Amino acid sequence: MPHYWVYVGTSTGEKSRGIYRFQWDSSTGAPVSPVELAAETPNPTFLNLHPSGRFLYSVNAISDFNGERTGAVSAFAVDAATGGLTLLNQQPSGGTGPCHVVVSPDGGAVLTANYGGGSTASLPIEADGRLGPPVSAIQHVGSSVNPRRQEGPHAHSVNLDPSARFALTADLGLDQVLIYRFDAAAHTLTPHDPPFGRTAGGAGPRHLAFHPSGRFAYVINELDSTVTAFQWESGAGTLAVIQTISTLPKGFAGENYPAEIVAHRDGRFLYGSNRGHDSLAIFAVDGATGLLTPTGHAASGGKWPRNFNFDPTGDWVLIGNGSSDNIRICRVNRQDGSLTQVGADLEVPSPICHRFLQVSS
Repeated sequence: MPHYWVYVGTSTGEKSRGIYRFQWDSSTGAPVSPVELAAETPNPTFLNLHPSGRFLYSVNAISDFNGERTGAVSAFAVDAATGGLTLLNQQPSGGTGPCHVVVSPDGGAVLTANYGGGSTASLPIEADGRLGPPVSAIQHVGSSVNPRRQEGPHAHSVNLDPSARFALTADLGLDQVLIYRFDAAAHTLTPHDPPFGRTAGGAGPRHLAFHPSGRFAYVINELDSTVTAFQWESGAGTLAVIQTISTLPKGFAGENYPAEIVAHRDGRFLYGSNRGHDSLAIFAVDGATGLLTPTGHAASGGKWPRNFNFDPTGDWVLIGNGSSDNIRICRVNRQDGSLTQVGADLEVPSPICHRFLQVSS
């Protein structure tokens, strides 16, 4: 089975200096190279790879870029044989505090969500992998019921639907999942009608995952520790709530702030991370209705798990614990969805996000 480079985006500071990498064996679930700095860059908290594997894009979660009140997005050339990253260029992200980035399936554009500025933006990708300046930067407007966390818009993630015709932005500050039409040729975003799907007041939608069937979208809510399940109508571009369910076990009374949500490639299970309970909540998915049934929790192996991701085989999951500087590797039981730790945890400073790229021979 192939080896992969694992790229880790981090929150920089006393311990971290940027994007880290290590080589990983998908047959054993074990790292086969040390964790090393791949690129020095400020607050590369979220990463994504170009479909070609030749380029990597990272947000820089900052509020001042080249003297302007905005964050940034960085483009890197990737050497798949050595794992090396070379900075190509940087562009403004279209708002302050960018926290999420996706690349369109055709490799023509990067989309960002700006938490601090409460906006969604799109940037074209040139043939050489470099980024052009934003061609769309849409400012969200409004607030919701939590005066401390929802005084204004806070876009937390942006995802393209399976058809790549629509971009969905989960805004924690508005309790909305905003819907935009995406023009792949022009790389632009346009508000859709209807303009959003809504979660419960005070839920605080953070990240979104589509079911592999493309019929359902699941949003994890940071402020009330729930998952909202939506029916997604891809033709009309509409979201309809079908269920809201807790990410926590009964009886847990501590602070908790869910972060990431991922549907397994098999479509049978959905996972969400709990920061506070420090676990991954596991749900069985009814493929016909999209409804969720909780099946248990797996310990994250550290403190404050944010992003986690399944490897391309679907047999392994890597869980990044941002406040304990470690990544836990677990084997996935594809029959019941349970997770079992394999090997020792990896020491990585402030891991936030990680992505897999097959090592070229």
